[in-house]
Amino acid sequence: MNAIESKTKRSAVVFPKHKKVLSILGENLTLAMKRRGITQEVMHSRTGISKPTLRKILKGDPSVSLGHYVNVLASLGLVDDLTKIAFDDELGRKLQDIQLLNKK
Repeated sequence: MNAIESKTKRSAVVFPKHKKVLSILGENLTLAMKRRGITQEVMHSRTGISKPTLRKILKGDPSVSLGHYVNVLASLGLVDDLTKIAFDDELGRKLQDIQLLNKK
């Protein structure tokens, strides 16, 4: 592998339906910043995230690391919302219940 190949960034394949979810997240973060009167400049200084990366986050760009999204959420006081993801796994519990009922 040559030096050019080793520096090539790999990004996740995200389907259009899921890109929409990230786009909504970006919109929600934008609204949360506006409600708090936080400009991109202030967010940049609070998080240390570069301005281009911050713009990508606010657009819901899937190439940005989850860590950067976490830093923005933390700066907005919303980081604990991440712990709610998959907390109430209704489908998983139903599947487990089916297996438990089928055991004799």
